[in-house]
Amino acid sequence: MSALLDGIKANNFVIVGRAGIDFFTDVGVRAEDAASVTVDLGGSAANIGAGICKLGGQAALVTSVSDDSVGSYCINRLGHYGVDTTHVRRVGGEYRNSLAFYESVLEGHRNVIYRNGAADFQMEVADVEAVDYSRYGALITAGTVFAAEPSRSATFRAFELAKAAGLPIIFDVDYRPYSWPSSEVAADVLSRAADASDMIVGNDEEFGFMAGGMGKGQAKARVLSETSAEIVVYKMGENGAVTYAGGDEITTGIYPVTAVKPNGAGDAFMAGLMTSIADDHDLETAILRGSACASITVSQPGCAPAMPTPDLLDDFLTNHPGPTQT
Repeated sequence: MSALLDGIKANNFVIVGRAGIDFFTDVGVRAEDAASVTVDLGGSAANIGAGICKLGGQAALVTSVSDDSVGSYCINRLGHYGVDTTHVRRVGGEYRNSLAFYESVLEGHRNVIYRNGAADFQMEVADVEAVDYSRYGALITAGTVFAAEPSRSATFRAFELAKAAGLPIIFDVDYRPYSWPSSEVAADVLSRAADASDMIVGNDEEFGFMAGGMGKGQAKARVLSETSAEIVVYKMGENGAVTYAGGDEITTGIYPVTAVKPNGAGDAFMAGLMTSIADDHDLETAILRGSACASITVSQPGCAPAMPTPDLLDDFLTNHPGPTQT
């Protein structure tokens, strides 16, 4: 067994990234028509952690949150989903947790993210150096953590420490242009992170961005699988995914559902993929189970609350006609 798969099979992950707060409307309700909204945990890293815990794995989050009621709410909801908050540090001053307000509407969907003076960008090298990486099987991070300092340097330091402890690095590209000072900085930093990772998950736009052109994305994914990463998952939305692993190409479809919003699909995919590998499913099956988790999540409002439990995932796979053929 490879060190990457061996680490994932421990089913105990340290996740470096952000926790935020989500506000979302009821199904079919536009923002301007909402008389009320639902609130729950948000942020890509926090969502991945919640998804892993709901599926039976273990996860600890390393981040910083605002030292106010919103930060307290995020810590409480992480605990609700079973995510270890030992390494979540409160930050005072004017720093604030990220906030997302989105509609449970697919056509013309609007998602407004407030991330000015973000508390999670204040994660420092000392925060990641306080972690005992030997307690975990693998490190997961998502690209937004690299968008600003000191969070960027802290995460690269976490990579170094995790590797020294024998942990593989799993990187969800998760490019969000609004978080970055420029596309040039983003392309450089995300490429550095990809080069340092054992497993990379991204969509066609994200790989195309790193490669310098949409038409070059798939070739970039293939090259990364041949030069640095052991597994690279190249997602193509409704066209499924191509996974490059050990010289093989695994093509998989998606599970069509009636979606109510696009949010949370990538986070759910990652959680499903990790826990399915940990549960001894082969890579192709694990990818399909991750896709099923994504479909379940987009068919319900919210992100963390919409992610499946093992029973819900098994029921979905039993009763769904099956993935699209590619």
